[in-house]
Amino acid sequence: MTTLRTPSTAPAAGSPSGTGPADLVRRVRRGRARWALRRTLVLLVLVLAAFVVRVTLGDFTITIPDAVRIIGGADVPGATFILMESKLPRAVGALLAGAALAVAGAIMQDLMRNPLASPDILGVSGGASTAAVFSLVVLGLDGTGVTVAAFLGATAVAAFLVGMSGGAGRGNTQALVIVGVGCAALLVALTHWVLLRADVYRLSEAMVWLTGSVSSVTWPQLGRLAVLVAILIPAMLLLHRQLRVVLLGDDLAAGLGVAAGRHRALAMFGVVLLVAGTCAVCGPIAFVALLSGPIGRRLHRGRTRLVDIALIGALMVLVADHVAAYLVPGGSNLPVGVVTGLAGAPFLIWLIVTRTRVETA
Repeated sequence: MTTLRTPSTAPAAGSPSGTGPADLVRRVRRGRARWALRRTLVLLVLVLAAFVVRVTLGDFTITIPDAVRIIGGADVPGATFILMESKLPRAVGALLAGAALAVAGAIMQDLMRNPLASPDILGVSGGASTAAVFSLVVLGLDGTGVTVAAFLGATAVAAFLVGMSGGAGRGNTQALVIVGVGCAALLVALTHWVLLRADVYRLSEAMVWLTGSVSSVTWPQLGRLAVLVAILIPAMLLLHRQLRVVLLGDDLAAGLGVAAGRHRALAMFGVVLLVAGTCAVCGPIAFVALLSGPIGRRLHRGRTRLVDIALIGALMVLVADHVAAYLVPGGSNLPVGVVTGLAGAPFLIWLIVTRTRVETA
């Protein structure tokens, strides 16, 4: 009589215990998590270092103990005004703007399934720019009036794009790109037409804003931007988990109980608010939204890790603003957009070339 034997669940002789497939998967996941955490911590240290350098060094050096005392309420003659009215607002503005634009760009690239996509192609930045220049030159507004006009212009353009493309929730990304490129070109022409009507003073002010600058940000503006960033970035982090399922296809997402159209529309709305809010305060800072995502994905082997991408964007703008203020030969307190544009264009060319080689290989 033959005796049936069940397979033994004990580990084979000579093999260590706990080497089953489930244990192997858990070890790999823990290893990836530690590997990602180390990179996040490195980026965080770099951002903090750049922030301290931007606040303390420059034409007027402020020691770290004095900076801490001033922020705590102490009055140091000369240093208090320079820190609280110039250095610290610019550093905080660069930090918030970089993080907001980077997250918006990464989400848009995932929605478009294209690492070279950017919120700029939607014309949202163009809407903010045109409305701000119009309010400066034609209406004679400044300060808060320009900020409100820029925000309204960006929001109006975004609503127009979504309506003309048939709704962001349907995944009609090709129509959205086409309408966005055409709208952006039209807005550039309108902006130039308005600039031709400006006097010398208004023209200079408008050109600084159009380049992208954190030199004139005020604490009330930073407060509004900080609230926007503090609400939207955590919300986008939570939403991005569902977007990973949506990117696998609407049918699969529906089978898993994820409303693809609703999540895509919410992501688009969040991108619009981040870009519009940032452009309303700092102007359109070039290449930050476009390049932060690809850099972050290269650090994480193709994965979109929004926390690290936000840190990369903040680091880019902080370093660029310090270079624009103090390190450009013959330059005198240049707008940060000049440096990001000069540094971002060669990187963009390199990114396109390397992507083309990979696709043709």
